[in-house]
Amino acid sequence: MDKYIIRGENRLHGTVDISGAKNAVVAILPATVLAGDVCRIENIPNIADVNTALEILAELGCGVRRIDRHTVEIDSTTIVTQTVSHDLAKKMRASYYFIGALLGRFGRARVPMPGGCYFGVRPIDQHLKGFACLGATVSPMKDGMIDAHADKMVGSSVYLDMVSVGATVNIMLAAVYAEGLTVIENAAKEPHIVDLANFLNSMGADIRGAGTDVIKIRGVSRLYGTTYSIIPDQIEAGTYMAAAVATHGDVTVRNVIPKHLESITAKLQEMGATIEEFDEEIRVSCPDKTRHCNVKTMPHPGFPTDMQPQIAVLLTMAEGTSIINEGVWENRFRYVDELRRMGAEIQVDGKLAVVQGDSQLTGAPVKAMDLRAGAAMVLAALAAKGVTEIEEIQFIERGYEDLVEKLRGLGADIRRVTEEELVIKQA
Repeated sequence: MDKYIIRGENRLHGTVDISGAKNAVVAILPATVLAGDVCRIENIPNIADVNTALEILAELGCGVRRIDRHTVEIDSTTIVTQTVSHDLAKKMRASYYFIGALLGRFGRARVPMPGGCYFGVRPIDQHLKGFACLGATVSPMKDGMIDAHADKMVGSSVYLDMVSVGATVNIMLAAVYAEGLTVIENAAKEPHIVDLANFLNSMGADIRGAGTDVIKIRGVSRLYGTTYSIIPDQIEAGTYMAAAVATHGDVTVRNVIPKHLESITAKLQEMGATIEEFDEEIRVSCPDKTRHCNVKTMPHPGFPTDMQPQIAVLLTMAEGTSIINEGVWENRFRYVDELRRMGAEIQVDGKLAVVQGDSQLTGAPVKAMDLRAGAAMVLAALAAKGVTEIEEIQFIERGYEDLVEKLRGLGADIRRVTEEELVIKQA
């Protein structure tokens, strides 16, 4: 099993460049199915979820051509099937976006229930509700497959019972060709929702209101190929900002949109970090002592749930007691036992965690329980005394490009050890 081995207590300093947004690209790549043409996508992160999405596109019959590490051309004129295989779908949560894309273009989609990280039950009932409002029928699932079909997609009003990024994306994808006007109320407002809308509009779609809680999609009869660049990843940026605070360092995070980071910036400043904003950069420096604070995760523009494990690490070292209220997922504190192995004092009660600060973290063998929890283990290891070994790093590499290289560039003592190297060493 491949591992990260990290020796902590090195202050990070320097500059790091942020990659394209994982949460945007995993929606935009399925959306290329709708074009029936050639799309060139730029600034894609070189991560496992992107590779899986490209494999699914190729499996459907698309022509997929890598121009370089961060640019790909997708020709969706050659699609031969509307079925996604179990083997690929189980690798990523966002595989369900192929339901909306295939249904929107062909009126038919057979896609397995998705995989990816587990941190609680994540039903797709709001997705299916949206498809039904547009005129689709979803057959009872057999062998874990979602079978959706429609003779004709017709615009409708869809009210989401809860704010859902996934449902908002899927309904947008399914509605671009639907006859008439589709209105999504109580829609998600995350930056990657806006990025998807901008991408679809660049192909000829008519979508307005993305970034607000009411999105209007007027169906069109034709979409066209386009060239589009993915926005920077706000969660990757936030993770490196948190790494600067965890190590009491001084890091400039480049290729960011500062407005997307406002909720993260506000909490780090509340803890005592110094943050300077520029047009496309943020500089984060931090004193030797940070203050406690309370955090409640919420849909955008609130504090993102994808940054909750990372800020929990910072709070273990801050002065005083902090409370984290997880307002999105019911089981996102699975990583707490791993932090306890390193000396953290955290008590969990349902969606609440009480974090006792002033802990001296110590290196230990730990696991990445999911993508963002894995990032939290890396932050804890960077701050800890001694050596930490992190297993299950495949979760981390689903969403962070060149993590080891980027952290080394900031002065971290981190290396990636393969299973083969470990076997040789043990022999």
